[in-house]
Amino acid sequence: MSQNNGTRKGCKDVWNAYMCKGVSFSRNDIPICPTTADDLPEKIIMWDEAKQIYKRELSRKNQNFFYNAFVGFYLDDYKFDGPRGIWHDSAFALKVLRHFAGVITPDYSTYQDFPEPIKIYNTYRMRAFGRWLGVNGLAVINNVRWGTSESWRYCWDGVPKNSVVAIGTVGGSPRKLADRKRFEEGLEELVHVLHPRAIIVYGSANYQCFKKLEDQGIKVVSYPSQTASAFERRRAK
Repeated sequence: MSQNNGTRKGCKDVWNAYMCKGVSFSRNDIPICPTTADDLPEKIIMWDEAKQIYKRELSRKNQNFFYNAFVGFYLDDYKFDGPRGIWHDSAFALKVLRHFAGVITPDYSTYQDFPEPIKIYNTYRMRAFGRWLGVNGLAVINNVRWGTSESWRYCWDGVPKNSVVAIGTVGGSPRKLADRKRFEEGLEELVHVLHPRAIIVYGSANYQCFKKLEDQGIKVVSYPSQTASAFERRRAK
């Protein structure tokens, strides 16, 4: 969504600066994204499923439907980013997301081999988009994503301490042994910096690093991924 930024006639806000109107920033200029959700999700679905539900309910003339699930973005980026994605068509995204119980902020990729400016920009977008949803009355929980240790300089920025945070384990980490040490070290740093009162895990939390956190008194709540849920449905038939 492009908006006039008020500087001169015809000028468009292609950077979505409107999302940060009145926001506070971290020392690395990452927007502060308050956690506005009061409760943990009953269920977590992905953006592609949320769009399907939205389209189905509108086809039934059910304009004011409510679906009791949080919407997450633990998907390949092309499924929610790009010219018609949530960043560039935020008006449509908001229209869809209003019908759900809440949102986990987008999981924009910050792969280890990405150039540092892209990783910082994607961290910025996670917080800016989530903060804007919160301002618009949605229940928001921050997704946190980290890379190797140099990303720790900015990857926790904008997330309130002592709040609920969300992470995904459906990709390479910590499933791949080669990447597990990096994941575990980052998770320890997350706890050290943010002191979360609860950690939501989209995907399996059946790893020793999460058991260690539970032993420390940190609540860890896991939610099955789309793939795991589909597999369970097939087994039940």
